[in-house]
Amino acid sequence: MAKVLGIGGIFFKTEDPKALGEWYKRVLGFPITDWGSAMFPHTGKGLTLWTPFKADTDHFAPSPHAFMINLVVDDLDGLLERAKAEGVEPIKRQDDDYGRFAWILDPAGVKVELWQPLEE
Repeated sequence: MAKVLGIGGIFFKTEDPKALGEWYKRVLGFPITDWGSAMFPHTGKGLTLWTPFKADTDHFAPSPHAFMINLVVDDLDGLLERAKAEGVEPIKRQDDDYGRFAWILDPAGVKVELWQPLEE
């Protein structure tokens, strides 16, 4: 049965992503990349991203919230079928070099990114 495997990332808005990233690097030792994220590998599929976005981004649209949740999944098609059975349709679907994606909104209007990493 399709299921969520874990948290795939935390994405949120902030006025100055670079400065906030530097604070997390300095104060908490985050391994901030050149592109402003911190990656935390785990033993399952995928990885966990920490990525601040500019406050005026539309990346979380149509959600009105200042954050988005990324969930690593094992079977995107199966999970979308399960969601459809509950009346939830994806906002968008996309295949990329690093996996398959779909976006949905939860009942609170939070945008949820579903990510099925490519097989290694």
